[in-house]
Amino acid sequence: MGPKAASGFYLGRKPAALLALLLAALLLALAVLGALYGRCLHEAEELRAAEAPPSPTARPGTAGTGCCTPSPGSTRRPGAWDHPRLPGALLPLHYQLRLWPRVSPGQPAPFGFSGQVNITVRCAQDTDTVLLHSAQLELWGAAVRGPLPEEPARANGGGSIQVEELWLEEEREYAVLELRRSLLAGGSYVLQLSFRGTLSEELDGLFLTHYTDQGQSSMLIASQLEPTYARTVYPCFDEPAMKATFNIVIVHHPSYVALSNMPAIDKTEMKDENGSIWTVTTFNTTLKMSTYITAFVVCDFDYVSRTERGNEIRIWGRKEAIKKGYADYALNITGPLFSFLEDLFNISYPLSKTDLVALPDFGVGAMENWGLMTFQESSLMYNPSDKFRGKKAMICLIVSHELGHQWFGNLVTMNWWNDLWLNEGFASYFEYIGASYMEPRLSLNQIFYYHMLQPVLREDKEIASRSLSMREENIKGPFSLIGLFDIFTYSKGASIIRMLSSFLTDRLFFKALNLYLKAFSFSSASQDDLWTHIQMVVDTQNEVQLPAPVKNIMDSWTCQNGFPILTLNLSTGVISQKQFYNKRTKNDTAYKYGNTWIVPISWIRNGSAQPLVWLDTSSKMFPEMQISDSGHDWILLNMNTIGYYRVNYDPLYLKRLAQLLERDPKAIPVINRLHLLDDAFTLAEKNRAGYIEIESAFGLTKYLAKEDQLFVWYTALSYLIPEPLENIVNKYGIYPFLKKYLLRRMLPIYHYYANIIRQNFSALADEFDHEIYLEKLINTACWLGLQDCLNLSSELYTKWMENPDNEIPLTIKRTICCYGVAMGSEREWEFAWKMYNHNNSTELDKNIMLSALRCTRESWLLRRYLQYSLNNSFSNTTVIIISNVAATAIGHRIAWEFVTENWLLLNERYGKNRILLQLLKSMENFVNTDLQIQELQLFYNTTLHEDLRISATEMLQFAKFTNKERRKVIARFADWLRKNIDD
Repeated sequence: MGPKAASGFYLGRKPAALLALLLAALLLALAVLGALYGRCLHEAEELRAAEAPPSPTARPGTAGTGCCTPSPGSTRRPGAWDHPRLPGALLPLHYQLRLWPRVSPGQPAPFGFSGQVNITVRCAQDTDTVLLHSAQLELWGAAVRGPLPEEPARANGGGSIQVEELWLEEEREYAVLELRRSLLAGGSYVLQLSFRGTLSEELDGLFLTHYTDQGQSSMLIASQLEPTYARTVYPCFDEPAMKATFNIVIVHHPSYVALSNMPAIDKTEMKDENGSIWTVTTFNTTLKMSTYITAFVVCDFDYVSRTERGNEIRIWGRKEAIKKGYADYALNITGPLFSFLEDLFNISYPLSKTDLVALPDFGVGAMENWGLMTFQESSLMYNPSDKFRGKKAMICLIVSHELGHQWFGNLVTMNWWNDLWLNEGFASYFEYIGASYMEPRLSLNQIFYYHMLQPVLREDKEIASRSLSMREENIKGPFSLIGLFDIFTYSKGASIIRMLSSFLTDRLFFKALNLYLKAFSFSSASQDDLWTHIQMVVDTQNEVQLPAPVKNIMDSWTCQNGFPILTLNLSTGVISQKQFYNKRTKNDTAYKYGNTWIVPISWIRNGSAQPLVWLDTSSKMFPEMQISDSGHDWILLNMNTIGYYRVNYDPLYLKRLAQLLERDPKAIPVINRLHLLDDAFTLAEKNRAGYIEIESAFGLTKYLAKEDQLFVWYTALSYLIPEPLENIVNKYGIYPFLKKYLLRRMLPIYHYYANIIRQNFSALADEFDHEIYLEKLINTACWLGLQDCLNLSSELYTKWMENPDNEIPLTIKRTICCYGVAMGSEREWEFAWKMYNHNNSTELDKNIMLSALRCTRESWLLRRYLQYSLNNSFSNTTVIIISNVAATAIGHRIAWEFVTENWLLLNERYGKNRILLQLLKSMENFVNTDLQIQELQLFYNTTLHEDLRISATEMLQFAKFTNKERRKVIARFADWLRKNIDD
């Protein structure tokens, strides 16, 4: 028998063994159930934490966030977070993103948003650390699931990997999840994070902005994520090559509509913790794309729509703007532009809808987000009552640019930001191709030269210039990335592409682009990938023969600073090249003066185009470029300004070209007439190293009486009367000579346009360039004292005063208002002041009137103007008003006296702001004598604090140098005018 149980209940051996076995099984079952319950409880707690609606006013970094950041002075072991790039151990495949902007109509600040993101990743190598981007976000509820089963039906399965610690590496903007066990290579996992952040009004990331619509104050939410602001909206792998698909859900107030990259596929309702109703908008799955082109808009806008080749196009804007038809022009051009680019690239646009949204306030002109492009309102909306096409052309250019990005940037993205030009350069090039297709009256060569090539050639000789494609290690963090969005990326990139397309021919160029786009669709590429695919096309034909591999040719343009200047010896036919520089860059170590480029040279001889030649060494002879002594034998390099370089001709040959222009200016194409002037004056300017003497450049202007193109006149006048010179020529006695020389040449073109202005200004509606160039012509004529111009200004200004319906054409409004005030008295001045303060005046109108007020010839009115600037309501314009007055012939001394008399007040208002330096600099711009410089120096020494005095003194030293150089140039100009005034 067995022992007695404590209960007094006795069992035999067999029953006892059976009971023991049953008890063990029960304990095992309880253990399993307990484990499962614990796991479910843990998951439920995480889910509740992730979905708990946080306070919309919470700030990142507050207590209890669940996201630990290193305490001050603490250190961590070295790791992947010490590097500027993600390690590549995890590759994102898909995001499930839920955003909840906590904003209701009329709600006061502050504003916040919350959200959750589940990121499916593929593990490329074993790692126990998850590294992704996050900035300015509060994170909690982090979890890792996986590895996931391969079967799609079980995609939500997988185990749980515990997160040991979640912390932020703030300098490099990383969120770091340290795990208790490693993720294994080849496996797929899901990263789960909840987050919240603030909605700022800084116009980047996810931001909120206020606007007025139909007389009511409203607000909207929008995003701007390029280059690295996606990480401020949701935790992500925020590198351009790390593409993934997205399922996006936006929770928003029911009175708003939510927009994202893809069409909305579902709308439901939910209640928050307070019982308030919110709308939940779910969007279709995106294509594979980069984080920086994900986009979100929550607004109370209306739209107009049309469908083009299955692509639903909607233009969204303020209800008032849509009602007035302001979106119609953009709607009419967007579809045809899409079709044009599809045919050009031979690749269909892959989305079924495209929204273009006009934001009343936006930090950039436009953004190319796939399926949801955002624009500054003025960049998309066109008033149908505006008869002039200049605004249309601008809108067409911007829309064309963003549509070009749908292929170059969205479909194929640069591997890394150092090759940003593959996005922006191509979009900038195709904006002109697309605009000239939609608006055939646009002169492609002229507008490209004016807007793209000429500005960047002027910048690319400066110390700050850089290579188009940068070394990755030279880009230091997000701030450095923002600096890449500059004139070199856009304008130099477009100019290099234009040159490439020219020497390849359009047929080969577009064939190569088609191969490139197809090979890297929904992926990313480097510039070497582009060169490889162009080379593939070149190798399959015999039509175009290149002097070197495509990579060698193009790297010489994209991997070097600056550009070459070509010098042509017409006696020997030798062309040599050197890097173009100015005095400030000559000793800069960033410039390697042994640099050479492989240069395609298009050229014309005696008016006929010649076969393309290549300069692939520092110097090379071209026998075909030797010319005879005949004045009728001539050559010009860089036909239609296709090449990204300047050309230096010797003085005797420039004289021959000047004589050719005087005989028959039309013998030289208009774009080359402009380029000839631009190169000559640029090469003659002493601060640009003085390649030729200034007199050679002046000689090219003698023919201008026969020049009928405003495009050329604009550039000539910009060099003959640059901004500082315009205000000081009287001091050097040059004015009467300049007046006589220029008016003799300006009268034909002036009278042509003056008659049109008087009789039928709308006749210029189809002339795209008049809005850019006409005012310079009219302004110069009035400044030179041409009585007819002064009368014209008085006539138009008086008609406007008498009847507001007689609005002055915006094209010439600044000049007409200025000389209308100048030729009038107090009455005309008071009218300008009234219009400046008018409630319906736009910012542009206010700017024009603010400038016109300084034009009075009555010194007492200028003093009144300055006194008005001290009113608190004009505090933002005080410096502008002082600068405006100081810029006039009679106002410089008045402005200087005003500054000294009111220094204590000005110092109190601006003393701790760098705007004070701007004020002092504006005074120095109009210093004409050494005595005035000494007076300024004395003022600095007695009134400014030491730190500000040092900065101001440095500016003064530069003013002294500028003053000295200016006197030299003006003296030479005056001497040349005396000798040539009657020619």
